[in-house]
Amino acid sequence: MARRPRLVLPAVPLHIIQRGNNRTSCFSCEADYLVYLTLARQYAAESACQVHAYVLMTNHVHLLLSSGSKTGPSVLMRRLGQHYVQYFNRRHARTGTLWEGRFRSCLVEDERYLLVCQRYIELNPVRAGMAGDPAHYRWSSYRANALGAEDNLVTPHLIYTGLGMHEGERRAAYRDLFREAMPEHLLAQIRQAGKANAVLGAQDFVDDIARKIGRPGGIGVRGRPKVRSGT
Repeated sequence: MARRPRLVLPAVPLHIIQRGNNRTSCFSCEADYLVYLTLARQYAAESACQVHAYVLMTNHVHLLLSSGSKTGPSVLMRRLGQHYVQYFNRRHARTGTLWEGRFRSCLVEDERYLLVCQRYIELNPVRAGMAGDPAHYRWSSYRANALGAEDNLVTPHLIYTGLGMHEGERRAAYRDLFREAMPEHLLAQIRQAGKANAVLGAQDFVDDIARKIGRPGGIGVRGRPKVRSGT
């Protein structure tokens, strides 16, 4: 069966998920995380991609990014994947593949879903029981977005910068979004969209994307969150 074409549009945020082969570990020590982030910064810049949020879990990664180029995300992930695997295999005296095939992705409506998707990504360690608070997990963008920690990989999206008039106000508003747990229906929507290479957004946004790509149906998931909600 032919693979479903990946949905990528310039300037439309993209949620990317890449898992280790057979759910095996992609990161075995601190140096692995640091090398991955260094490579991600390099190839994001070279491929004209802006990363808004990320998390590096033990056996998979999430990135939320935008690009002015339709091919930018694929170029980024190809270069990042290849060079990281070369490093990982050398360091850990192994051979063969590390990643589970192609990365998965979904387009994300910025106005109503971008901050929801950022929260989903940065709360991964909490849901996995690896941290009680996203601020306690080192390998994510939360501390940059919520606390102002220096992170050269993160470029704030305009939706994020619209949370306040200055950095302190924006960070406080962003932290407020994490005060309540994400409801199960939103978690299910995000997971479904990522697995299906679909569009995460309200119906009007899904219809607009369908018109742009010439694919009349079957590219979206149902439901919509409250705008910039803390739920």
